[in-house]
Amino acid sequence: MPGRIEDYALVGDLLTAALVGRDGSLDWLCLPRFDSSACFAALLGAPDNGRWLIAPAEPDGPYARRRYRGDTLILNTEWETATGQVLVTDFMPRREGAPCVVRIVEGLSGSVDMHMDLRLRFDYGRVLPWMRREGGALTGIAGPESVWLHTPVHLTAHGKAHTARFRVSAGEQIPFVLTWHPSHLPAPDPVDAFAALRATETYWQEWLRPLTYHGPYRDAVARSLITLKALTYEPTGGIVAAPTTSLPEEIGGSRNWDYRYCWLRDGGLTLEALLRSGFTAEAEAWRGWLERAVAGRPQDIQVMYGIAGERRLNEWEADWLPGYEGSRPVRIGNAAADQRQLDVQGEVLETIYLTVRSGLRPRQHMVSLQRLLLDDLERAWTAPDQGLWETRSPPRHHVHSKVMCWVAFDRAVRLAEEFGRSGPVDRWRQVRDRIRQEVCEQGFDPVRSTFTGAYGTPELDAALLLIPQTGFLPPDDPRVLGTIEAVRRELDADGLVLRYLADSGPSPDGLTGPEGVFLACSFWLADALLLIGREDEARELFERLLSLRNDVGLLAEEYDPVTRRQLGNFPQAFTHVPLIRVAYELDRHATEHRRGVPRPGD
Repeated sequence: MPGRIEDYALVGDLLTAALVGRDGSLDWLCLPRFDSSACFAALLGAPDNGRWLIAPAEPDGPYARRRYRGDTLILNTEWETATGQVLVTDFMPRREGAPCVVRIVEGLSGSVDMHMDLRLRFDYGRVLPWMRREGGALTGIAGPESVWLHTPVHLTAHGKAHTARFRVSAGEQIPFVLTWHPSHLPAPDPVDAFAALRATETYWQEWLRPLTYHGPYRDAVARSLITLKALTYEPTGGIVAAPTTSLPEEIGGSRNWDYRYCWLRDGGLTLEALLRSGFTAEAEAWRGWLERAVAGRPQDIQVMYGIAGERRLNEWEADWLPGYEGSRPVRIGNAAADQRQLDVQGEVLETIYLTVRSGLRPRQHMVSLQRLLLDDLERAWTAPDQGLWETRSPPRHHVHSKVMCWVAFDRAVRLAEEFGRSGPVDRWRQVRDRIRQEVCEQGFDPVRSTFTGAYGTPELDAALLLIPQTGFLPPDDPRVLGTIEAVRRELDADGLVLRYLADSGPSPDGLTGPEGVFLACSFWLADALLLIGREDEARELFERLLSLRNDVGLLAEEYDPVTRRQLGNFPQAFTHVPLIRVAYELDRHATEHRRGVPRPGD
């Protein structure tokens, strides 16, 4: 059985990533890309679905301490046993040839008996490879894939696994290098584990040097940025929402989705976080991915794309996997790619606006695409859609979607006014004003003094917290203040924020059962509280959210305040991005307060 979601740590090589449990078991790895099939899939089932364990052999399980090595993606797991201390270092070197995972076992004191258990499975745990020894390595081959394990430790075939028992003494270092390679090619070149470790540490230390944040939450911001970088597919600049699929939003539930793709909804928020933090090259790469992905007819724009901009993300179920703690189905691909979500045009225009404002030059085709997008949106904004949360129920007139349509025309107007961009600005202003008028008339409940999730419904949506951030209405507008209070009151779960009420009557997303609190929404509440001048409440909420991170600083998509467990795909970019923003905003507000700058509510 896999560990809790928060028991995992991330290692990666900027093309894919692995999850390593607190128990020393590598339970998830897709090779050679984030969206490839998994060769270790125990995370969604059992050890026989594929895992790689290296841990002390003590039967009762010794205490383990974990940390990343400074500002890197190198994971150190330290065990203290009755006979000594041992350290396992896990990382993935930046790829120069074939992708590999390096695990180094190091004796710190005394001597420790260790156990290694390798259960290699291709195609998400379904295909058992043919194992053989070749050239001093253990090799597993099935169809187009092969994996090679180099180590000085003697391995023994044991059922459908290869195992080893070995002892490590103080000062001794024992490497294990697992390399993926196309099976039709000659054997990959061996990797020097220790040289790769030095190079990997240097890379991450150098990469973080541009960081502009030096406030009290520096470690949290740095780890979030490293996580965003780790979720980046370096060849294209695309950033996956998470490296996993089908980790449940409710244990035993069916809200299990594949997040190994890139969402346009993340565009503006991610770009802002990268630019603000000093990572211009990453921002430029992400912007470039987005520009290539959306190229084409405006009516063909999608909610999400593959890591290289692929459009076909066909969804199917891996029915041989039991799912994380029995949470089925296990989905591969994501049918939401075919949905119509009107907010995405707003995300694209926001990205263009941020790009120009920061001094980056968009490609010429994006200038033409902007006009085409707005022409299409002028016809389409009055239609219902599936909304930000990709509901699998009939389309509705989602207020957040309408607000993002407003954003699209507003940013086009700003580009014209601030940067001299050409276009039918008067018409764009008129459409912008019509959208705001309709939303304020049809999407606002004057009795409760709050915007609602969709026209004609009393249900709330935590995405309404983004209204003041977009500029749709000023933070001190009574309708904004009322909405913030309504969300706090009606979507509260132990002081955190649900994205909507999923367990009271028919759920807005068309599915049954509850889910955890959506962590990004709680960060949005902290941001909204800051915007209306309630800094102390914002800081208290932000610091509580930081306390929910696991021992190595990572957050999933959701959290269950009852069982105190993280839920959903992990780690989640959409959670770490607003963490960065709120940390910067808290620091800015504190600086302005020291200087005596008036704030909202003063």
